[in-house]
Amino acid sequence: MTTPRELWLRFETYHDVTYFSPESRAVTDALGCKGGWMGYFAQRAAPLGAASPEVVTAAFFSFHPRRVARALPDAWDVASPARFLDARLEGADRALRRMLETVDVAEAADLACQAAEAAPTAGRVLGAANRALPTPDEPHLALWQACTTLRESRGDGHVAALVAADLGPCEALVLFGADKGLEAEYLRSARGWSEDEWRDAEAALAERGLFDGGLTPAGRELRADVERRTDEAAALPWQALGEAGTARFVELMTPIALRLGRLNEAMRTNPMAIDPVGELPG
Repeated sequence: MTTPRELWLRFETYHDVTYFSPESRAVTDALGCKGGWMGYFAQRAAPLGAASPEVVTAAFFSFHPRRVARALPDAWDVASPARFLDARLEGADRALRRMLETVDVAEAADLACQAAEAAPTAGRVLGAANRALPTPDEPHLALWQACTTLRESRGDGHVAALVAADLGPCEALVLFGADKGLEAEYLRSARGWSEDEWRDAEAALAERGLFDGGLTPAGRELRADVERRTDEAAALPWQALGEAGTARFVELMTPIALRLGRLNEAMRTNPMAIDPVGELPG
């Protein structure tokens, strides 16, 4: 059967148009958001209601509290969470209509909705909040909503795996960057951590024998274990969908994901788009 990681690659790209497409940015700018980060935090947190920056920082995990506090709670003065829920659907609608053109996604939407309905929610706040939202009537938006639920449920499971591994947010970023060959400066900037905080995280990881300027064997083993646990915790929706249904979802979503990835240039250049869930939360 297809692995949970391979499945993630199919639905993450579809979900991402909400935050990284020019259409989405135009919608939040029109609302009065001050920059892309405010729109990102408000749209993604909106299923939780008017959540405090402390709650959102905890749920999103990898962002410095300062980065979140620059957007929240001020965003709730710009518009209500309900309006931000409308805004993210509006941005997704515009972006997907441009990028999909005449692609029929009705069957993929039906399969994704079945999988999302089986997504675990216990202890998974973002996954549960998204699954509780009504399913849009239009197939391309029903597919987006299902992909978003699957994405956030998986992300909640990943955060649990990181917590179980006794990794803090900045420490998780250090290990992720070392594993993927990403520049520390880029990751710090994208998530709001200072150089001193980054060095402190490196030192804490070094004390545990996980980092020595790069991943140690123990660090590589821990990273692999976190990813394995994340994949295992994300398997239930696909077990519920069954082998045939899952294979069909992959068949339908692979060309769609490739198409969206090619067309959405913002997803390759935006520093908000560095965090594949199941590898890096938030």
